[in-house]
Amino acid sequence: MKDGVEVIVFPLAYAEGMSSSSDRSSRWYAKPDPTQQTATGETGLRFSCTVCGNCCSGGPGYVRFSPEEGRAMAANLGISEQSFLDDYTHSTSLGLSLNEKSADDGYDCVFLDRETMPGKAICGVYEARPSQCRTWPFWPENLRSPESWERASRGCPGMNTGKLHSVEVVQMTVERALADR
Repeated sequence: MKDGVEVIVFPLAYAEGMSSSSDRSSRWYAKPDPTQQTATGETGLRFSCTVCGNCCSGGPGYVRFSPEEGRAMAANLGISEQSFLDDYTHSTSLGLSLNEKSADDGYDCVFLDRETMPGKAICGVYEARPSQCRTWPFWPENLRSPESWERASRGCPGMNTGKLHSVEVVQMTVERALADR
C-alpha cells in the first residue's frame, strides 16, 4: 500500500493477456479521448514520469531481465557480470530477478535511490534498466481495459498527464514488452 492505494510492482502476469498480433484499431486507447479526461478527441495515452518511484516499489515482485540486460547493468555499474549476478540478483521460478530491499511501504528495487535527490526516487542503472522498467506504464495488463489503466494510474501520478503517446507508440511498446518475455 502506498498512500492508501495498492501498488502492483512487476507482476508475474507481466505479459499475460495481450497478443502482439491483435487488431490495433480495436484497442480502447485508439478511440477518441480514451481516458475521458480531455475534450480534445485525442487518441493514445498520456504519461510523463514524475520520478516518484512508485513503479519500483510496493509488495514483493519480480524484475526480470535478459542476459544482455544483465551485462549492460553490470557495465553501467562498472563491475563484472558475475559480481552483478552475485550482489544484485536472485533466482526465481521464472529465472533471475533483481533483488529488492525493505522500504517504508514494502519493498524497493535494489537500484531505487531515494536519498541522492530528496523528494525524488532515481534509478541507479537508469541508462541500462531492463525492458520491464523501460516499458512502464504500457504493460499489457495495464492496457487490457480503461479500468485497468485507471487502476494502475491510482499508484502512478505520471499516468494521464504530460506527453501524449500515440496509439502506434503505445502498441510498439506493448509488442516490445511481449517480445522481451
